[in-house]
Amino acid sequence: MIQPMTAKELEYIADSMSNEDAQIKQCAALVATGTTPALTSLASQMIQTHQQHYDSLLHAISHHQQMAPTQPQQ
Repeated sequence: MIQPMTAKELEYIADSMSNEDAQIKQCAALVATGTTPALTSLASQMIQTHQQHYDSLLHAISHHQQMAPTQPQQ
């Protein structure tokens, strides 16, 4: 049976989501200021990749919410 994630695991996922969000923003800035079509195209592809990673992490957390106990553990 799958166990709910630990607080440490949830913290790691939150940190990873924050990192993915930062990468998305950096790539978006590059798209907005890119000087060559190849560079803006690559940055756009990287936005999609980081968004997929972010969505996967968000799915893991939402799955955890369904499994997590409703009462604090003692």
